[in-house]
Amino acid sequence: MLAIWRREMQSYFHTPVGYVFMGVFLALSSVMFYLLIMLPRSSDLMTFIGQMSYLWMLLSPILTMRLMAEEKQRRTDQLLLTSPVSLPGIVWGKYLAAVTVMLLTALLTGVFVLVVAIYGAVYPGELMVGYLGFVLQGCAFAALDLYVSSLTGSPVTAAILAFGANFTLWMLDLLETAVTLPWLASVMRFFSLYSRNEPFLMGQLSLASIVYDLSFALACLVLTIHTLDARRYRGS
Repeated sequence: MLAIWRREMQSYFHTPVGYVFMGVFLALSSVMFYLLIMLPRSSDLMTFIGQMSYLWMLLSPILTMRLMAEEKQRRTDQLLLTSPVSLPGIVWGKYLAAVTVMLLTALLTGVFVLVVAIYGAVYPGELMVGYLGFVLQGCAFAALDLYVSSLTGSPVTAAILAFGANFTLWMLDLLETAVTLPWLASVMRFFSLYSRNEPFLMGQLSLASIVYDLSFALACLVLTIHTLDARRYRGS
């Protein structure tokens, strides 16, 4: 697993992918920071973190699109699948590489927190809870998009389908308020990653949301392992 993680980390930063993800994320979050914090002279970091979390939906596919799909496109997947590394090791290595880049990006957004701390008030406990939800949501999106990448044979297709899956989760959150059937609205809210993030944005450490985000990510990783196992069995 460590070898796979190291290989993917080198790939992220020996190619433009890692730099593009981090650069675009930080550029867009800078615009949000200016509009939400600097322009109104606000110190409401929780609202800023909540808006910044939508960037996972937009940009997570950039990180995951080539992790599985490019192996199949280059026909190196069978070589990887027959290597001494176990299937869970392959999937976890690739997933943790994507998460590492996400964590580095989240760490760099600490510059915004520093600016607010200089000119306003920052509450460390509340901030840590907000960032915990922010990171867990990113991990869930990364796992989902990695699974989508394992289903396709082209990085571009993987990116498009992953964005579609992410967008569908966002639409579930939007459509929940328009649904008249209470049970259907409850189901949609249950599966919404954005609804699960709300307690964190209010400064509440929600064990249920933590378990859901981790379970969601784990389920997607298990599905990815199953997909690779089926491909290895077929030999294609």
